Amino acid sequence: MTVQTALLQGTKLLEDGAVAAPRLTAEVLLAHALRRDRVYLFAHPEHELAEVEWIHYGRYLHERLQGKPTQYITKRQEFYGREFRVTPDVLIPRPETEHVVEVALHLMRQAGRRCRILDVGAGSGALAITLALETGAATFATEISVRAAAVAAGNARRLGARTGIAVCDLMEAVAPQSMELVISNPPYVPLTERAGLQREVRDWEPAAALFGGATGFELYDRIAADAPRVLRPGGWLVLELGFGARDHVADLLAGWRDVRIEPDLAGIPRVIAARRP
Repeated sequence: MTVQTALLQGTKLLEDGAVAAPRLTAEVLLAHALRRDRVYLFAHPEHELAEVEWIHYGRYLHERLQGKPTQYITKRQEFYGREFRVTPDVLIPRPETEHVVEVALHLMRQAGRRCRILDVGAGSGALAITLALETGAATFATEISVRAAAVAAGNARRLGARTGIAVCDLMEAVAPQSMELVISNPPYVPLTERAGLQREVRDWEPAAALFGGATGFELYDRIAADAPRVLRPGGWLVLELGFGARDHVADLLAGWRDVRIEPDLAGIPRVIAARRP
């Protein structure tokens, strides 16, 4: 079987299985099976697959048809121009979360100095590691899942980020007034919306990283309540907003200073930032 034939057959299987972006998915899975990048597929359509390559490709297609996200099959996801390792122990980083990075970078530029940064609920470590590499700031992360923390630590080592990671519930292990910037993309999906999620999300991504209680606000409430203890005077709290969370989180931060809400490219409120009162 050649690369060209494998792509045609894989695309057809994924189309019939109602998998989104079937051609792109087939390319990514075939490139992963060949241990090459996608450019190789276009340059060498005549490449004959070895038996082991064909077996791997078939297994990857089967896994994707069963609903397993492509990122968990390839164990990689790009975030802010860097490749992060992801497993089913961590949430797959979304492009929308890059807005948290942009807001944090803007605030740090305004401050004109390096900050001590804490990422609460780090998952793969995408936020903490990105800010460490972009700024050189002292960066720390917390994560309640030991397995997720191990993934984040592995990403930090592989990407060369000096990021300290503690296993704890939110900020309970963090010293008072030790941070200038606290960021988080907390779980914010209401449990009542579980059934309506895509199967790739509902059945594969970790529930602890998705669901924020019955209303979706429980983690926001706890972070906003404890952040003044952890932040130094004038420090910033930056949170990603879930759909419909803007008003609730804005109310939580009503006593804070300089509250600002930043939309994403679709105009949806995506990030809220506020200074410690």
